[in-house]
Parts: sequence; C-alpha cells; structure tokens
Amino acid sequence: MFRLDLDRDVARLTLDRPEARNAITLDGWDVLAARIGEVGDSGARLLLLTGAGGAFCSGADLSDFRLLAGDEAARIRFRAAMRSVLDALPALPIPAIALIDGPCYGAGVALALACDLRLATASARFAITPAKIGISYPQEDVHRLVDLVGSGQAARLLFTGAGVDADEAARIGLVEAIAADPDAMIALILANSADSLATLKRGIRLAGEGRRSDGGQEERFDALIGGPELRRRLEALRGKW
Repeated sequence: MFRLDLDRDVARLTLDRPEARNAITLDGWDVLAARIGEVGDSGARLLLLTGAGGAFCSGADLSDFRLLAGDEAARIRFRAAMRSVLDALPALPIPAIALIDGPCYGAGVALALACDLRLATASARFAITPAKIGISYPQEDVHRLVDLVGSGQAARLLFTGAGVDADEAARIGLVEAIAADPDAMIALILANSADSLATLKRGIRLAGEGRRSDGGQEERFDALIGGPELRRRLEALRGKW
C-alpha cells in the first residue's frame, strides 16, 4: 500500500489504499518503515509524503485492533512498529514534507507531525480521535503535537476528538500553509544546498530537544563556510550583480 516514486531530486512516497482512506494495517507499519529507509538510500534531496484517492491517511486500521485486544506481545510489536516509522521521518537527513489532502486522522496526524513541514489543500480535514474509541496517543506524538500547537490546542484536539478544517489547522499551527500547488515551495527548497539543508534540519531537531548549542553543528557551520559550495554559489551571485 506504499508506492515510492523517485524523480531525480524528489522522492514521492504515496499511501495507496484509497478504498480504506489509506488506513495503515498492522503489518503495514514495517513496510512503511522499509520504504522510508529506501528514501534515505535513494539520493533524493526531498521527500513528499502524500495519500492516494483524495485522502492523506485515516490512521491505523481499526479493524485490526480486535486482534490486539488479547495479545500483549502483539500490542508491544504494534507500538514499536509505529514508533519506527514516526522516528524514521525526522531522522532522514533530507526535508520531509507532508502533502495533506482530505482526511488526516489519528495516526495519520502523527505521520504528518513527524515530517518537517505540513502543507494542506483546502479540502484537508484533521482529527485526533483515540479518546473516542477508548485508547490513548503515544507520548512522543503528544509531545510533537504540543510543541507544534501548544498545550491548550493539543488538549482541545485530543480531549474532544473533534475535526478541524484546513483553515483552522493553519490558524492553530497544525499545518504551515494551505497550498493547492506546493511546487513553488518545493522549488525554493531544492534550489538550496543539500548539505546546508541537512545541517539546518539537524539544527532544528536539536533545538526542538532543547539544545541551545552543539559542537557538531559548530563543526558543520565551519566546514560549510570553508567548502566549495559557498564559493560556487557566491560566484554565481556575482555573475548576476
């Protein structure tokens, strides 16, 4: 249910189970983790995560939950498999952008939260509904949600399970922009240095962890200033002056 298309600098990873609004089955999480690993090895400079058939992802497939009810070991494996996916996206050295169209519910929101940027179409709709079915949300994903929208909005989304549309999601910071055509932002990102993007992504992650300084980032900063890419780009700029 996961289609990976590589087009030079861009890897497009599509959740492709439209008959179930791209809900992810129990065994699907391991497959998705493997696909993300393929992206990391592909040489792509940017990942687009999207869904087929007018939906992003309606979350974990609820029909599988009855299989977990009486099997503690299976529940632990399920949680670990989800975690492997949701930690793999921020660990990629390239920008990961969630392109959200239509329903984005439950674990689908967690997928979007794990990306670096979230772009929604006007028809996107979001809901985080574990309380409606009597379960919780993984703490790592609650943490990301609170970081993104604040504790009050996170409480509203989690406690009510109510849906919000694209405009509301943008207003509270759940998505960064509403864009019918994301190509302009993608082009801006790809015009920049891959090494710079990787270093900046690492810096954003460290800042999110509360790190105000980091020796590795200082080394990367110095190396980039001393590297050939800066000289090449400065020469190109001088040619336009």
